[in-house]
Amino acid sequence: MRNFFKNAKAKVIGAVTFVKTAVCCRIQRARAAAYRLAVRSNTMLAANRAENFVDSGIKILIAVVIGALLLGGLYALFGETIMPTVTEKVKSMFDFKG
Repeated sequence: MRNFFKNAKAKVIGAVTFVKTAVCCRIQRARAAAYRLAVRSNTMLAANRAENFVDSGIKILIAVVIGALLLGGLYALFGETIMPTVTEKVKSMFDFKG
């Protein structure tokens, strides 16, 4: 009977040790993953340069200026060159006496 209890105790201790080892291993993996995440996020936050914001602002400003110039040129072209010609042709079409 004594050997039975010794064997049972040894099996229980072995099972507990196995579970403890597995849990400790998983905890170490989780700590390592959290540490890697912290290092990555710290690196990304430390490297905040305003270069991208300035570039984006300049691109938007250039696009607005070029768009305004194109619209102004088209408006001038239509107002002085194309529209009088179209107006004359439409009037001549309605004045047709055939």
